[in-house]
Amino acid sequence: MKKTLVTMAIQTAIFSSAVAFSNTAIADENPSLAEVEVQSSSVDESSESTVAKDKPEKITVTGSRLRRDSFSVATPLATMDREAIEDTGIGSLSDILIDELPQLSEGTSNSNSQSSVQNTGLSTIDLRELGTNRTLTLIDGRRVVSNSYSGNYVSLSTIPSGMVDRVEVITGGASAAYGSDAVAGVVNIITKKDAEGFSFKARGGESDAGGAREYGLDIDYGTDIADGRGSIFLASSYDREFGLDFEDRKRAQQQDSWDYDDELMCNVMLTETGDQCMRDITKADWRSLSDSIPGGVFDEKSSTRPDAGFWYDQNGLRDDWHEERYGINTNQFVMLRVPDEKASAAVKVDYDITDDTMFYGQVQYSYNRSINHKSPESEDECDLIVTRDSSTGEFGEDCIGRIPKNNPFMPEEIREQASSRGVKWDRNFAEVGNIVTDNTRRTIRSWAGLQGTMLDGNWDWDLSVGFGKFEQRQRRFNEIFVANVRNALDVESDGNGGYQCVDAAARAEGCVPLNMFGEGAISTEAADYIRSNPQINTDIEQFNVLGYMAGDLFEMPAGMVSSVFGFEYRKDSQEVNTNVPNGGVTFNYVPDFKGDLSVAEVFAEAAFPLLKDVEGAKNLSAEVSVRLAEYDLDNIDLVQSYKAGLVWEPIEGYAIRANWARAQRAPTITEAMSPPRGDYDSFDDICDGTTATSTEPGHANCRQIPGIAATIASEGVFDDENNSYSPNVGNEDLFEETADTVTLGITMAPAFLDGFRMAIDYYDISIEDAITSFGNEDIIEFCYNSSLEFGNDNPFCNDVQRDPTDGQITGVMQRLYNQDEISTSGYDVAAEYRFDLNEYGNVKIKADWTHVISYAETKTSPDGQYTTDYTGSLSADVFQDAASASVTWYKDSWRVRWSMKYKSDVVSSKSLYDDFYEPLDADGRGGLIPEYQAACAEDSSVCVDNPEKPYQLFLPSYVRNDVSVSYSTDLSNGAELRVFGGVNNVFDNNGPFILGGKGNYDSAYGGGKGRFFYAGAEVKF
Repeated sequence: MKKTLVTMAIQTAIFSSAVAFSNTAIADENPSLAEVEVQSSSVDESSESTVAKDKPEKITVTGSRLRRDSFSVATPLATMDREAIEDTGIGSLSDILIDELPQLSEGTSNSNSQSSVQNTGLSTIDLRELGTNRTLTLIDGRRVVSNSYSGNYVSLSTIPSGMVDRVEVITGGASAAYGSDAVAGVVNIITKKDAEGFSFKARGGESDAGGAREYGLDIDYGTDIADGRGSIFLASSYDREFGLDFEDRKRAQQQDSWDYDDELMCNVMLTETGDQCMRDITKADWRSLSDSIPGGVFDEKSSTRPDAGFWYDQNGLRDDWHEERYGINTNQFVMLRVPDEKASAAVKVDYDITDDTMFYGQVQYSYNRSINHKSPESEDECDLIVTRDSSTGEFGEDCIGRIPKNNPFMPEEIREQASSRGVKWDRNFAEVGNIVTDNTRRTIRSWAGLQGTMLDGNWDWDLSVGFGKFEQRQRRFNEIFVANVRNALDVESDGNGGYQCVDAAARAEGCVPLNMFGEGAISTEAADYIRSNPQINTDIEQFNVLGYMAGDLFEMPAGMVSSVFGFEYRKDSQEVNTNVPNGGVTFNYVPDFKGDLSVAEVFAEAAFPLLKDVEGAKNLSAEVSVRLAEYDLDNIDLVQSYKAGLVWEPIEGYAIRANWARAQRAPTITEAMSPPRGDYDSFDDICDGTTATSTEPGHANCRQIPGIAATIASEGVFDDENNSYSPNVGNEDLFEETADTVTLGITMAPAFLDGFRMAIDYYDISIEDAITSFGNEDIIEFCYNSSLEFGNDNPFCNDVQRDPTDGQITGVMQRLYNQDEISTSGYDVAAEYRFDLNEYGNVKIKADWTHVISYAETKTSPDGQYTTDYTGSLSADVFQDAASASVTWYKDSWRVRWSMKYKSDVVSSKSLYDDFYEPLDADGRGGLIPEYQAACAEDSSVCVDNPEKPYQLFLPSYVRNDVSVSYSTDLSNGAELRVFGGVNNVFDNNGPFILGGKGNYDSAYGGGKGRFFYAGAEVKF
């Protein structure tokens, strides 16, 4: 039976009567390991020392709302201050954090979302590669409204850059403090306060190879109000990135279509004459072209008609179609970086109503627009699209179909050999125009509250309310209205020397005959008739109320026990509306859906000083916390998060810290409630190569599919030509996932080395019942080649949809399940050393290093569990080692910083690695296909010695160097001027050639941006 929140709260109270949410904690009287900032002070200078002795002051930090640095808390904390942010010279806050904090990687960015319809223009981050949904992004310690219906994604581009004071990252065990979604940790964006004066900053930059141009403007103003009782701070930012095109980089123009020959054991690349071993050709021979050309290809070659087919170039009709000689390179339409424009503004107010009560409030507004230009729509006669009947809500599928044999525009040469069913075709609809995805987003975030003290100042309290609203207006220009194309291809004479659509109803609705034969053959009127500009409108709202009390419970021999007790109520709602007409368009179909969920939470934390100034323990303290959340989702039990931490300082300057935490994450609205949403992910069909006698795994079941059987009968073999359609769908039966996190670390600030401090932390995170979907190829495998019986009673077979005519996969349904176990472990090293060079200035050296010991996913298949270790795999974005380091020199008004980013060597794909190495014998010989392995085992003479390793399987390590210079001076009118500039990626390292990457680059290595110069100036007065 589901436990109630009240019951669990009582049980927890009995178990630990003094636990509390650490909004306030006690700092050491002499905090040798902490650089603390006083939260509030009402004493004059003459009494400061007395206060410090009589009553330690209270501080705040991310993860427990207590401000400390990464060297003084039980849970590891990484920080980045305003100065470090400024020295990077990069406009995007997410890019800055990813470069400087190796625990972070990119979630969605302008370098990896080119194919996305929904998320282009977002800039999100991912902690420990555990997923953006498991990385909670906060602003000033508060949850804020999401910027995507895909999940709880907070785009960092919605935060005014001039308002950011620093960033703190808790790398595990934060759910007890902030609730669900903090499984991996928390990224807390902390904004400026008590700022005075006016500042204006302008910056701009561009790659020396061309492209990637960007500029930004920040205007900020802060002042006291009401005779110093309050303050107001206003910030505004404007940034524009112009993107990076295919034409900007020669590497992007290199065609490639790689494969591996299982028998010759060599790397092959597609050429004009088919696949050839790469050792026998040059890059000039590589090809990767498409038959979707502007003039159209008709009845192209098949196994019985090789090197045949009609096609059009600018000179007219030809009958010698050869795709890898005359096709089109569709990569030319893929941008390497998508352009982005963003503007934001915020106002922050603090006001002391009385000496004991303060009002605070903040309102943020952001505007973001990202326009992604893509290829004109490319279709053929059997490209299936998703349809939905608006009256019944039922989904279906459709395609344009063949061009009727009696189409009057058809040349006689084509008609003479056409089937009675009509003519097969492939075509680029250039006359309709390039597809353009236009995402416009607006976000409002606001909160206001009261803070105060009571009981003679011994207890603090805080009560606030927050509201956020996000809207996305997405338009997709120049899609194709499938039903209208079909109507427009069914043409007859109008009796007056012209032509008309056969269907009278279609004519009444404006049908215009469509001529598909030849470049420019589609008339303007026909293009207008078949064009569709669908929209997806997303609206998300969040409302929350937060309250807590913080103070000292009682005194122990080593000091006071501090605590916090609080509650939070949150309601999230979202609605998605799509105006796709009946009949469907060539578009990732996202159906209308809406949902909401609310959660009521109570939380508590306590900090216990156990020992102080005794032999072997200068300081020993413990922290415990609990958070209980009750969701209104029927399948979600009480979500419980706990944390226990210990900090032991045996002698001054050295401390050991340990932390255990349990976190639970409830599914999001989309995960629990979404109907199938259109998406495309590449996959291979297990039935590829099926013949009447093939014996590869699954082929016997493949032959039972009527469409595949028909293709084998006519062509001799079934070749995989799937459309990669794999819609995502939610699952109302999902329940909460559970994570256990253990961290153990040591911090050092030795007295003999003034200015040096270091922290080493081990982490281990294990997530059970992780919410995820099976991979497309896993779903196909479980249908055709598993212990489950093949057929309609196999649920995985029901999620593999095929065309009844030719057997091609038309869609693989990616349902969400609680079926993964994800575990990762490793350690972080953070070090900092500041020293004085006397008249030559001073220097700060800083380094952060993350080493991944293991990153593994365990999935449960019909045949049992299987585990894959993704450590050191680029496809999973898990680098075994990642580091950043910098040296900053200060002298008078000068500041010069040299920084380095490092990523270790990786394999391009774990599955490719396993496919290659697992079949090899002890002598490194063998083959990739079962028949060849068996032959090698029986007769070693047929084995291939020293088989080639797959091309670009092993990718080298990556190092990037940046340099920045800043100079400040006072102006005659009392203003201060700072000029700055720098070079990012000084040595123009673009990373290795990536097969299948955008432009043969990967966003983990900068996405082809290359060497980047920037400069700017800031005026303050």
